[in-house]
Amino acid sequence: MREAFIDTTTELLAEDPRTAVVLADISASAFAPAARRHPDRVLNVGIREQLMTGVAGGLALTGLRPYVHSYAPFLIDRAYEQIKLDLGHQDVGAVLVSIGASYDAAAEGYTHQSPGDVELLDTLDGWTVHVPGHRDEVAALLRAAARHDDRVYVRLSEQENTQAYPDAGRLQVIRRGGPLIVAVGPMLDPVLAATRDLDVTVAYTNTPRPLDAEGLRLLSEGELVMVEPYLAGTSARQVAEALSDVPHRALHLGVGRTEIRRYGTWSDHARAHGLDPASLRTRITEFMW
Repeated sequence: MREAFIDTTTELLAEDPRTAVVLADISASAFAPAARRHPDRVLNVGIREQLMTGVAGGLALTGLRPYVHSYAPFLIDRAYEQIKLDLGHQDVGAVLVSIGASYDAAAEGYTHQSPGDVELLDTLDGWTVHVPGHRDEVAALLRAAARHDDRVYVRLSEQENTQAYPDAGRLQVIRRGGPLIVAVGPMLDPVLAATRDLDVTVAYTNTPRPLDAEGLRLLSEGELVMVEPYLAGTSARQVAEALSDVPHRALHLGVGRTEIRRYGTWSDHARAHGLDPASLRTRITEFMW
């Protein structure tokens, strides 16, 4: 996914004079060729993530379309105030593109983990959030974001599904059956493995914000499981609002709030948080049956 982001954004720099890239050292070497060709629109501010966001806000005020990039905890957690003020308060847009997801860089320790990034953005108004589940979904999302000036967050990860679903901005039914399970981004493959012989409907989206409320209403049959690759319960408010006049039970699965103080790999952390197929199967069957 990271390579797809670099390739697509490099192409956008050449094609669209509005496109700018703002970095804080992360991926600077990958953008070095583009920086030589477009020195006025590829800016590396060094390890200053708050400044990176402020610069993006300034570029947006001049009419440029900035793509802002770093690890999720540096891009969202560390620069939250600047996102709130320099983008939101000034009512300008940018495309924030993160790597690292919740725990891709588990070997680097908790400084490189950000399970709460989407929940943080939920405290602000006007954000579209894309969580691609496959590298072949990334380019279309980035190119779509170049055609407007809204605030967009694209959350890239090492974990990905075996198949791409490029048109999954709204809920896309992957398997039709009984009660609804919604898988966000790279959670689709684990959900499919966990429910392979269960009578359930599995729907997928790579755009959890705005959440497809109409799709939820059409597909929900009274029971709903949300499986997301960030903090469990992040979408609880959105689901409750979408189904406010429909009797329903909901189970929200995602990353737990207890810090896993071991290093390991992203797959180790997925198991520890109950997001591997075996754990998902147990939790889903206990809830539904």
